Amino acid sequence: MKTWSTTRIAGLVCGLGVAMALGAGCEEKGPAEQAGQNVDNAVQKAKDTISPPGPGEKAGRAVDKTLNP
Repeated sequence: MKTWSTTRIAGLVCGLGVAMALGAGCEEKGPAEQAGQNVDNAVQKAKDTISPPGPGEKAGRAVDKTLNP
């Protein structure tokens, strides 16, 4: 029983370490990246004006915005 507990704790520690490493890699966007995002948003708005997105696409975009701010 002792090895199961040790293995479980080791797995949790490794998972926490990976989560912390991924979180530490996030930095604020630079000016060029922000300008590119603004261009992408303008193009998307133009496309949406011509062909409005359906409910599934809207939901997918909401998930994308939540996961990739």
